Amino acid sequence: MALDLNANCLPTARTVADLRDQVKVWRADGLRIALVPTMGALHIGHMSLIEEAKKHADKVIVSIFVNPTQFAPHEDFDAYPRTEKTDSELVKDHGGHLIYAPSGTEMYPDGFSTSINITGITNGLCGDSRPHFFGGVAIVVSKLLLQALPDVAIFGEKDYQQLQVIKRMVADLNIPVEVVGAPLVRDEDGLATSSRNKYLTAQDRQQGLALHKALANVATLVKNGKTAADALKASEAILNDAEITSWDYFEVRDASDLTLVDGPVTRPARAFIATQVGKARLIDNWPIDPA
Repeated sequence: MALDLNANCLPTARTVADLRDQVKVWRADGLRIALVPTMGALHIGHMSLIEEAKKHADKVIVSIFVNPTQFAPHEDFDAYPRTEKTDSELVKDHGGHLIYAPSGTEMYPDGFSTSINITGITNGLCGDSRPHFFGGVAIVVSKLLLQALPDVAIFGEKDYQQLQVIKRMVADLNIPVEVVGAPLVRDEDGLATSSRNKYLTAQDRQQGLALHKALANVATLVKNGKTAADALKASEAILNDAEITSWDYFEVRDASDLTLVDGPVTRPARAFIATQVGKARLIDNWPIDPA
């Protein structure tokens, strides 16, 4: 086993073989293992995933891999922030045990030609505005799960559709891992945490605050008896006041199967939004409890 070692950071596995060697040692000791898949540029939202993982397992692996297959050619793969040393220090400070940071060729060697197509749950939301996205997510997550073979994997509810897609894939392919969703984390001003928030200027950030305010307003109006369509229409004023006049989506969907909801909300649902603010594409969602 040849882990990268640094006195100030966690041990780092660079290959599948080294990752599995470490997992084998932990398995021999009867320990439960959690995986937190990330693309790095870690923030307090990721730290909350590590804290959740520690509730479910004895050892926590954090993977760091900027996955090219989920980026379209016009998107920000090359510009995506890469801060592995700082990331490793953060994971160590929050009780993680191993970084898994494979190279692109380790994940996708010459000749790689497999794809995964998930239907239904990928319809709408980011499945429409980023049609390449979930195929890329499915292949990299399936590989990470099969490489590490953890007992549990933790994903944030900020990427709520992604969480549902992964749960569907794991169930359909009989991958032996429990998928746990961790609550969305917000900064003090209410903006949903995201690695892409680093792209925002102070003015952009102020504008972006309208997203969670509009979503919260939708939930309040629905709770007070408005239909989903009427609540969304009324809440557009909050976006317009912030000079946000277009978006990829601003919708209410069933919390379980993500079907579109226009009328009365009679089951748990979520309000979703995605829009471009400055150089960042921001997404957010808000739970709606009709009770």
